[in-house]
Parts: sequence; C-alpha cells; structure tokens
Amino acid sequence: MVIPAIPLFAKSFQVNNAQIGAIISAFALARFAMGLPAGKLIDIFGERRIQTTGLVLVAISSFASGLAATYWQLLIFRALGGIGSVMFSVSASSLLMRSVDDSIRGRAQSTYNGGFLIGAIAGPAFGGLLSVISLRVPFFVYAFTLVAGAFVTSFFLSEKRLGRSIHNIQDPEDRILLKDALKSYPFLAAMAVSFLANWVLFGLRNSILPLFAKEQLDASNSSIGLGFTVAAIIQGIALIYVGKISDFRGRRFALMIGSFAILSGIATIIVSSHWWYYFLAMALFGIGGAFESTSASSVVGDLFGGKGGRVIALFQMAGDLGNIISPVLLGWLVDAHSYRPAFIATAAVFSLTLLLSAKMPETRKLNQ
Repeated sequence: MVIPAIPLFAKSFQVNNAQIGAIISAFALARFAMGLPAGKLIDIFGERRIQTTGLVLVAISSFASGLAATYWQLLIFRALGGIGSVMFSVSASSLLMRSVDDSIRGRAQSTYNGGFLIGAIAGPAFGGLLSVISLRVPFFVYAFTLVAGAFVTSFFLSEKRLGRSIHNIQDPEDRILLKDALKSYPFLAAMAVSFLANWVLFGLRNSILPLFAKEQLDASNSSIGLGFTVAAIIQGIALIYVGKISDFRGRRFALMIGSFAILSGIATIIVSSHWWYYFLAMALFGIGGAFESTSASSVVGDLFGGKGGRVIALFQMAGDLGNIISPVLLGWLVDAHSYRPAFIATAAVFSLTLLLSAKMPETRKLNQ
C-alpha cells in the first residue's frame, strides 16, 4: 500500500535519488540483519506473540513514517518497520509449517502465498489512490490494517481457537539447531533456490528488465506496467495448481518445473527482438515464481516442521539476500557490459537450480 508513496514522499524532503534508494534499502537491510534474532525470539516466546509484536511494530513504524518531518526520521522509521516485518514473516512461516502435515503442505503454502500476492496487487493500486489525497495518508491507512492484522493474530490464533498449543514449548533436544539444519542437503538446496529465484524475480525482473524493455524493445510505460500485471495474474492462477502438484508429484518435481520456467523466461529475454517477448518472459516468471516459492518453503516444512525459528529465519534470509544484492550487481553488469551479457550471466548461475533440484532427495516423505 505504501510502495507508490515512499519515493514520492521521500522526494518531498528535497533529497537525491541515492537517498531515496536508501529509504527502500533500509527496510530490506533491517529485515536481513534481524532475521536470526527474530528466529531466536520465536524459539523463546512462540509464534503468536512474535507475530503480533511484529505487526504492531510495523504499524507503529508506518504511522510514525506518515508523521515524519525530516528525511532522517523517515529513514529510521522505515528501518524499524523492517525489523517488525521479519518478526511477522518468520513467525507466520513457522506457524504454517507446524500447523499442517506433509500431505497438504504444498496446498497450504500456495494458499498462504496467494494471500500475499493479492495484497501485492491490490495494495499499490489502493495506495496510489490514497496518495491523491496526501502522500501521508497511505501510511496511516496501512497502520490501521496492520493493527487489524495484529488483532486477528492475537485473538484468533490463540490456543483456545486452534485447539492446540502454538507456543514452542519444546525440549532443547526437539528443537532443530542451525548447525544440524546446515548439514541437510535439501535445506541447503532450498536456500540456494530461494536466493537465486529472488535474484531473478526481484533483481532482474523488477530492476533491469523494465529498463531493457523500454530502451531495447521500445515498450511503452503502460506496456511495462501491464507486464507486471500479467505476471501477477499468471502467478495467481498457477498457485491454484502448484500446491496440488507439489503434494502429489513431490517437491523436487515442482522445483524443477519452476526452475525450467524461470530459465525459459531468461532465455526469452536474451533472444528478444520485440516488445511481446517481454510479456512472454513475464508470464514465464509468474509461473516459475509460483512453483519456486511454494515448493522451496514446503521442503523446509517437510524437513523441520517449523521446529526451529532460527532455521526458518535463515531460509528467509537467503531470499532477502538475493533481493538486496541482485539489483546492485546486475545494474553494475549492465553499466559495464550492457543488458544481454547480464541476462546470460544470470541464466548461467540460475541453471544451478536445476542441478540442485535434480540431486535433492524427495522430502515430502522424509518427515512422515
């Protein structure tokens, strides 16, 4: 909801583009830095408390951002929001992994991802309308929705409502430790897939591909925006089927489909000569993103069942790291060598996901 307003609001403080970028990076860096501490808090206090606290923290951050009187206040408040965001996302993933068994995990993860996708589509559109009133209004409305989410988490995810304890009351022997998780090849493969998928979907697709479509394929601004809408719609449709495929055909099969779809999208860009290649690539990225996000998370759930907040946090941090460094590195490659060499290098690196997925043992049955 606040994404369209952030750069415009930051610009109102008479700052340069680099400082505007720092506002966005502060949120991502705070998420990454606080990933493992958030996982530790989940191990101590349980998912419901940390998820509620995280939502409240982001709500406070958003409301304070709307009141910011200086650039530095906005920067600090957005970083605070990143801390709350990782507390919420890790605890929500942990709760989901512990609440479902392997037989329906893929479908549950698809439904969960679908909720985020709907928000990603509707939020910016609604936020853009609110920005017409004032650039501060989206921050206030977003804070209200987060408070509502915290209320739902606090009261509707209680032990009485769920019929089971959602507090991680476990013996230390039952909790999965990081050192043990890092010995698991499927876990390492899932982290690598998450990192590389985010590298492509957030670095290549969201950062340099729009510029390539504009400069090299003569795509209009409206066509570029429509491409993202197409990708979101295709991803939403794919999520309906991805969960079933992951549950009935296995995580490895689903991961390989996702990797092949994303690689096909990159290949389409490499050989592109017309703007319609851009739409085809975006559709393939939507399909690949649905498979990779659902199946990689399901692998972690199969292996550990949510028993270990820091393990889940590390998995999410792998994806966040791809978000942070890929726009910068791919931007440098484009500046140094042009677009297509950057696409070819990305394809070469991302092809490792096919090998990692092919060698990975099927995890859907390992935890049964």
